[in-house]
Amino acid sequence: MSAAATLRSREQPPQPPMYSAPGTGSVQLAGETTYHGNVGNDMGIATMGYRSQKYTPPEWHESNYAKYYQSFVDRDSSERSRHEAKRTINETEAQTNKTQSDVTDELQKRLQDINFWKFELNREIDDTIEETDILLDQKKRLENALRATEIPLHIATDNLNCRQRRQGVDLVQDEPELSLLKEVEIINNVQDLLRKTIEQADKQVKRNRDAKQDLEMDWSDKVEAEEIDSKCGVLRNFHTNKQFHAGAAKFEEIQSTPESWAQFSHDNIARAEHERMASIQLRTLIDNVLQDTSRDMREQADAAETSLAKRLDEEEDAKAKLEDNLKKTCDEIATLEKNIRDVKQAIKDKENPMKVAQTRLYHRANRPGVELCRDPVQYKLVGEVQEIGQSVDALMQKLNDDENALKNLQDTRLALEKEINIKKNSIFIDRDKVLSHRTRYPTSTKLQGYQ
Repeated sequence: MSAAATLRSREQPPQPPMYSAPGTGSVQLAGETTYHGNVGNDMGIATMGYRSQKYTPPEWHESNYAKYYQSFVDRDSSERSRHEAKRTINETEAQTNKTQSDVTDELQKRLQDINFWKFELNREIDDTIEETDILLDQKKRLENALRATEIPLHIATDNLNCRQRRQGVDLVQDEPELSLLKEVEIINNVQDLLRKTIEQADKQVKRNRDAKQDLEMDWSDKVEAEEIDSKCGVLRNFHTNKQFHAGAAKFEEIQSTPESWAQFSHDNIARAEHERMASIQLRTLIDNVLQDTSRDMREQADAAETSLAKRLDEEEDAKAKLEDNLKKTCDEIATLEKNIRDVKQAIKDKENPMKVAQTRLYHRANRPGVELCRDPVQYKLVGEVQEIGQSVDALMQKLNDDENALKNLQDTRLALEKEINIKKNSIFIDRDKVLSHRTRYPTSTKLQGYQ
């Protein structure tokens, strides 16, 4: 039994007084004897003026007992109220402490969730930064490769311009020229592809940075929320940095739910991962583009150099054959000139025999009379003159033929010398201007964007 119940059992409320109605002739007060008799009417008449507006002793006692009873009731009610208040205080204290402890635990759990997502966001930020830096290196390789193509393009263009200075029949659209034209076309296509790939890399870098910015903003909000919740988590009743904030216990119109809060960070991470995967794929594409373009350019350069070397061999072989023919022609010219001199000398040598024969005929024409006879000598002399004339004619024909042949040989010699000079010019262009210039052609490593 509680102390309050024991106290109530010991202190019973006083009973109200018991009395008879006025005029009955008897009055009995609680704990007193009963008086009987009839007070004289005379006394009543004599005291009529003193009883007006006065209480009777029973009324006095009744009033006192009423006060006693009311006091007891009020004390009892107060005692019950005090005990209820203490119980309520204890209960509310316990409930408040429990609720505060639960809120603190929830804050700790919330901090764990924030730290989890903050860690995931920070990890993804680091991965995105690392991937963006690698992609920027790849982009730099593309730019280096694009700059490196300027040298091959200049070389191929210069080769074509140099070969335009070939002369005569050597100004031909041969295999090296076709290879060089194809090389220029390939380099232009490679430059267009590299520029487009650089544009793709720029766009991907921008998307990576946008995703990183979203992650950093989310991470920054998480850091701020962590600071706020950490501050709230360590706040205790004995701390002084607390105060009333009227109207704080309300829900804002725009607030996220735990599900949407987690989904927001999850979506940011998912978008960043998507862009990171796209960046990795783009880097793979860049590697393939650089390898393919450098291989194509190097293969075409090798093909052009092979065709140029082959053409140079042909030109040198043609020059050697022309020089051999020129030597033979010059030898033949020298021989023919000697022969012409011999023919001229032979013609000149016929002069004296012709003079002798004609002189003989002239003298014999002066023979007198019958002595002017057509004797065998006459016939021989006439035949000799004719024979010498025919020989001179034959020698003159040979001389004419030899002189014509000499002229042709001299023309051929001039043509051969001119052609040899053309070949020398072509060889000089292909060997000293074209092939020597192509030694500056960038290596495959440089064409792939490496320094």
